[in-house]
Amino acid sequence: MDTARYARFERPGHRVTGDRSQRSRSWMQESTRVGYDFAHAILDDHSRLAYVELHGDERAETVTGFVTRALDWFEAQGVIPRRLMSDNAWSYTRNHSLRDLLACREIKHLRTKPYRPQTNGKVERFHQTMAREWAYGLSYRSHRHRNEALPHWLEHYNQRRPHSGIGDRPPISRVHNLCG
Repeated sequence: MDTARYARFERPGHRVTGDRSQRSRSWMQESTRVGYDFAHAILDDHSRLAYVELHGDERAETVTGFVTRALDWFEAQGVIPRRLMSDNAWSYTRNHSLRDLLACREIKHLRTKPYRPQTNGKVERFHQTMAREWAYGLSYRSHRHRNEALPHWLEHYNQRRPHSGIGDRPPISRVHNLCG
């Protein structure tokens, strides 16, 4: 489990438009800044099946709600989680509601070593792929258009995109109890 941060924008910047003039720099003004979207993601270690939601923050109650929905989704796919690995972010380690949720579902919470993102490498690599193929791979008119494209990209990632780490097959092909 991990999060990635994506800046919100109301119109494309110079990377898309090619306009680097002074008038195109209005994004630098405090009044035009619109914040960030946080992509909360959980990735199954064996299959690489991914669940992602976009939220406006990384607070404890947001994380707990996200994890609840993610665990339900994974169970509906036939994946029964036994362990959940995260980094040592405050919203993961000091979150009493998350601790209670994991204890209720008998899921062991593993934490990475501090300053050692390699320990959680699969989800870190997933965020790189997501950024390259979804967030920055296409030109969007605004962050809302980018956000609307996420479910479609995620469905492609889970159902059709070949993964070299699992024999050039999509993640869904490695899920047990798959009908058909």
